[in-house]
Amino acid sequence: MAEACIVMQQVQQVYGKKQVLSDINLTIEQGCIYGILGPSGCGKTTLVKAMAGILEPTAGSVQVLGEAMPNLAVMNRIGYMTQSDALYQNLSGVENLEFFGALYGLKKKDLQAAIVRALDLVKLTEAQHNLVSSYSGGMKRRLSLAAAILHQPRILILDEPTVGIDPVLRRQIWQALYDMVAHGTTVIVTTHVMDEADRCFQLMMMRDGMVLETGSPEAIKKKYGVGTIEEVFVMLGEVVQSS
Repeated sequence: MAEACIVMQQVQQVYGKKQVLSDINLTIEQGCIYGILGPSGCGKTTLVKAMAGILEPTAGSVQVLGEAMPNLAVMNRIGYMTQSDALYQNLSGVENLEFFGALYGLKKKDLQAAIVRALDLVKLTEAQHNLVSSYSGGMKRRLSLAAAILHQPRILILDEPTVGIDPVLRRQIWQALYDMVAHGTTVIVTTHVMDEADRCFQLMMMRDGMVLETGSPEAIKKKYGVGTIEEVFVMLGEVVQSS
């Protein structure tokens, strides 16, 4: 069994009277693609923010790379792509990457090589000198991904990374994620797209801040005797609603 890189125990998150996360327990092994599947508003973003050290949960513990979170040294080894693009519209694509690379502390020579690799990965080399304000929504998502991988993080957290991206480029991005995993990166992906869930090595299914099921996509489908993850999700949703 591979070594665990993220362990969450009894994690809860409460905002006012609203319980956003309820007793989340999960272990993510190093060198895998771990999918977090659920509808909008189910708590996926809150969960990955806790993993990234951006928020401290109301209760429970989060350990990343063997350290309790939040921990600045560990956070510097994480790449985090938010659901909304945090880009500077009045800068070009390459200027945005230069800015984020400087925040990561990359030296000039290393930064330029990292930018070339990242732009090639997301197919934005030709548009790198255009202002981000002129980019389409899909291009902005791709630039956000490039920014998240500049420093070659040990852990890459992607919150709905392929929203607004065409199917051909989506396949290319997933292939790039597989390549990153082959070189030791652990990737966590939130999604509400069922066919993307099947691309993950391991999967956690969420609804209303609770864990419905975990396991490999094939094991989950076998357990419930169905052919698709969507069928499992519908079945489990009906159980939650009737309880």
